[in-house]
Amino acid sequence: MISRSAWFDEDVQALYDVAEDFFVKEVTPHLDRHDAQKHVDRELWRKAGEVGLLCCSIPEQYGGGGGSFLHDAAVFQAQAASGAINWGLSVHSGYVAHYLLAYGTEEQKHRWLPALSSGDMVGAIAMTEPGAGSDLKAMTTRALPVEGGYRVNGMKTFITNGATCDLVVLAVKTDPGAGARGMSLLVLETDALAGFVRGRTLEKMGLHGQDTAELFFNDVFVPTSGLLGDEGAGFAMLMNQLVQERLVIGLQAVAAMESALAQTIAYTKARVVFDAPLFDKQNTRFELAEVATLTRAGRVFIDDCIIKHLDGKLDGATAAMCKWWLTDVQFQVMDRCLQLFGGYGYMREYPISRMFTDARVQRIYGGANEVMKEVIARSI
Repeated sequence: MISRSAWFDEDVQALYDVAEDFFVKEVTPHLDRHDAQKHVDRELWRKAGEVGLLCCSIPEQYGGGGGSFLHDAAVFQAQAASGAINWGLSVHSGYVAHYLLAYGTEEQKHRWLPALSSGDMVGAIAMTEPGAGSDLKAMTTRALPVEGGYRVNGMKTFITNGATCDLVVLAVKTDPGAGARGMSLLVLETDALAGFVRGRTLEKMGLHGQDTAELFFNDVFVPTSGLLGDEGAGFAMLMNQLVQERLVIGLQAVAAMESALAQTIAYTKARVVFDAPLFDKQNTRFELAEVATLTRAGRVFIDDCIIKHLDGKLDGATAAMCKWWLTDVQFQVMDRCLQLFGGYGYMREYPISRMFTDARVQRIYGGANEVMKEVIARSI
């Protein structure tokens, strides 16, 4: 169990318990198969929807759980603690659904949010391009206004849930000469969409079971009803929603650290080296003491950020601090814990091996950590 936080009340705890049981029974036993096929089973989305693990903070009138961000946080924590982070659940529930909730029309919300909440639709958000990652203003995907809508041409890459998604929130340039003010967001249903092509599912260092794909848009027609919010407001919407995205990344970093620490303590107490438990060696105890301190500091930091987010006071600079520092510490913790497993830590059958490789990308997606420091520096 993760550390008890002040915001972890009985209702949130109950949902966490359901989520933990779900991940342990429905996900972690199948991680190797998910890795081999490069995606989770489609039925897993519907099962998660049936037990109330999708879109927990989306209002009930739109098919969601009717809770707060804390309920989503409980699910995301359980996912990270179980080692089942190779499933794009946070993108679906924590990001895509909230773009629709924050900026969608009533028609758009009623059309798409119930399907996301049930798992009948899988959501993705497509921002990154081969030449535009953290620098979103450099994107070249273009949406040309035409009668009744837009014609979209361009390419996106590194898209989580890209190979299996039914719904895409797509960042495009509607006015390339207007800089950030020329960016808009469109919502596309991918089923039988003329001109939409899924590229290859990408080979990655970690997160092998999370489908990450290239998406191509070849003169794709999107009706005006697919415009999310106002034309030209896309960049501002992305910046606003990235606060929650970076918070979620930090949250899962802390939950993963806590899980790795618990597993390493148990292993070192059971592993006998030179006729005594590995835990009895001074170096082991000191390493674990330092890791425990880093993990506790991370928990205090993330809890403070969560409370600020609930009050609407989590600013972009603090979210950037949360994202870069916690993911950097996560990777340190995974490295040090894996070392204490010795050769077994390098073996895939031990969860710490998967947790180590899966942690590496945390410092890249959601905005590279170097960019996070630039965001912070601009606020000083």
